[in-house]
Amino acid sequence: MSEPIGWRKENGVGAPATPSMATCTDAMNKFTKAATAFMDHVHLLTEARDAYQMAITASASLRSSLDAGDRALRSLMTQMEQVVNVHMGEAIFDGKKPEALKPEALKVEPIRTNGDSTLPGKFLP
Repeated sequence: MSEPIGWRKENGVGAPATPSMATCTDAMNKFTKAATAFMDHVHLLTEARDAYQMAITASASLRSSLDAGDRALRSLMTQMEQVVNVHMGEAIFDGKKPEALKPEALKVEPIRTNGDSTLPGKFLP
């Protein structure tokens, strides 16, 4: 481990050393070089912050648009279900109240891919 600049151990005792002009010049040159390199790239920090803000704004806008689309789809599905329930209710119930219809009456016969009925003796119209 190196000692801090300006400190020298003599006989095991740390005592402040007199900084030389070379030490000061070397430190100033290192600082100037590092500060200049940092300043050459500090614009990237500003660009990154601006890009981040644009991404957050676009993300919020997209999320809002998707949410609105989801709401519209749910509303349309609800309307479709209501229309189907009304029309299917008229066709199935034939004037009966929905409470009087039992679930067994609504069974659907499975159909093979070739169009034949899976139940013997039953055919689709």
